[in-house]
Amino acid sequence: MRFSSLYVVILGILGAVGAESAEWNTKDFMKREHSLIRPYQGMGMTIPYWDFMGSTMVTNDYIRITPDLQSQQGALWNSVPCNVRNWEMQLHFKVHGKGRELFGDGFAIWYAKDKMQSGPVFGNKDFFHGLAVILDTYSNHNGPHNHQHPFISAMVNNGSLHYDHDRDGTHTQLAGCESKFRNLEHDTHIAVRYEGDTLTVSTDIDNKAAWKPCFTVSGIKLPTGYHFGITATTGDLSDNHDILSVRLFELDLPNEPKDTEDRSNIIPSATFFESPRDHVDDPKPSSLSGIKIFLLMLVAAIALIACVVIGVMFYQKHQENSRKRFY
Repeated sequence: MRFSSLYVVILGILGAVGAESAEWNTKDFMKREHSLIRPYQGMGMTIPYWDFMGSTMVTNDYIRITPDLQSQQGALWNSVPCNVRNWEMQLHFKVHGKGRELFGDGFAIWYAKDKMQSGPVFGNKDFFHGLAVILDTYSNHNGPHNHQHPFISAMVNNGSLHYDHDRDGTHTQLAGCESKFRNLEHDTHIAVRYEGDTLTVSTDIDNKAAWKPCFTVSGIKLPTGYHFGITATTGDLSDNHDILSVRLFELDLPNEPKDTEDRSNIIPSATFFESPRDHVDDPKPSSLSGIKIFLLMLVAAIALIACVVIGVMFYQKHQENSRKRFY
């Protein structure tokens, strides 16, 4: 009886363990080959699964994409292509510098076809293929589309779109939100979630250990096999752009219908995306406008002189009449 009871208990324990193992979802774990946590360095100056270039500097506590110096450009790229369909990247970062009123330029998080190609878009190439989530700290103050900075926005590109720095990218952005993440004493985080063709960006910059929604855009088609990256740049204004950790999670959607579509060769697209508006330079005075201004100034000067002359004549006439009355 004792043996039978013990046998039943053991079977129950094994059954419970087996059931738990069957339900345990390993996809809930971080994908190590797409993540970056301390200690960063492997053998020598290399970082496992990651490449870096430009001004990027690796320390024990952070990876500095750019220092707080003018005209710097750096990049950090995952060397392993991502074949995960649904994912979430959680980035622990810090942007700080000496500037209080003026600072720049910012950094960008990429899921892009081409990696390790420097360029004018926050340190990466223009006319890219893929997704860019841009944390812009410098405002150009041009045009009617001004917003407060720092500003977080997203752009999906099929290789045909130009990122317009003169308009802070507002002509091609999907959505955006203001986010005061500079020079904070506590930790700052951003989460980029791509789930079921929906892009959601959230932040944790208030030291509350909770995600705050920034924006959500549906109808986003992204291929598999692209690379994650972080790039940053400075110009006449500067900041330290530091990365403390990158964590990439594969999302398991048990209720999502199985989609057998091969995503490896699709073109990045966004159904929500508005057709890019033509870049229109700020209006400048034309030669005709200059002539008009000159003529107006000339007429005003003539009128002023006429008033002075009339005033003098009136004064002289008044003086003459006074003398006649006196005699």
